[in-house]
Amino acid sequence: MSETAGMGKRRPLGRGLGALIPEGPPATPSAERRVPIAEIRPNPRQPRRFFAEDRIAELAESIRRQGILQPLVVRRVEHGYELIIGERRFRAAQRAGLDRVPVVVKEVTDAESLEMALVENIQREELTPIEEALAYRQLMEEFHLTQEEVANRVGKSRPVVTNLLRVLNLPDEIKEEVDRGNISVGHARTLLVLETADQQVEMARKIMRQGLSVRETETLVARTPERPPYEDSSPSHESARSARPDLYINALEEDLIRALGTKVRLHPRKKGGRIEIEYYSNEELDGLVRRLKG
Repeated sequence: MSETAGMGKRRPLGRGLGALIPEGPPATPSAERRVPIAEIRPNPRQPRRFFAEDRIAELAESIRRQGILQPLVVRRVEHGYELIIGERRFRAAQRAGLDRVPVVVKEVTDAESLEMALVENIQREELTPIEEALAYRQLMEEFHLTQEEVANRVGKSRPVVTNLLRVLNLPDEIKEEVDRGNISVGHARTLLVLETADQQVEMARKIMRQGLSVRETETLVARTPERPPYEDSSPSHESARSARPDLYINALEEDLIRALGTKVRLHPRKKGGRIEIEYYSNEELDGLVRRLKG
């Protein structure tokens, strides 16, 4: 199996890989060198957590036949080199029994090393949604970046970064199913609307059991009973709730949830009513304000 098989053209992210690693033909001898594989250590900030063993084995067989076609990208550290890009090739080369591997040495900071690894994996579509979200959070926590700055660096929109980060607030059981591909990010975002972890897990299991679409999940979530955050005991409010046209209100709530990407509840009264819109960070509040202002 070729190590570049299945990769199609995609819109460049951030500065693009061309600014970070060699493109096109193999690097010239002056830029590329061969170093002992024993002197290279894995990247401790590698965004990927899972490596499919069958794909590593296939790539190792390809490397035995053809060698490594694209050099690894490393940086100098004490007592050798630290891998920046090419962990799958590195593991496969170890399995293939190579003593030396081609590398390109880059002089980069910790932040630049993580950014390069993240962008490379996103371009190759090799990160799960949870791995991608954890990498964004790592960039923010280790290097004090805002969501806007992370989005600019990896070539994503800020809402995309924000919504992925919100998925990390879900219970571990649900995040594992997202990692396995059994629940989509769209499903996961819908589950965030539910009040408790138990409700979220129960709904996630129902999604998998019944094969629900995101739209069907939104409808079920909007109908999930919940305790109002505070009670308005006025007679007009109680009578309005008892006579509430649920189907119409639910439909409106679903439209607002899809439009705003967050939990929305309508509380009609006899005359007028109240709209509740939830947000989970100051940046998300800023985004909601911008949307509401048009």
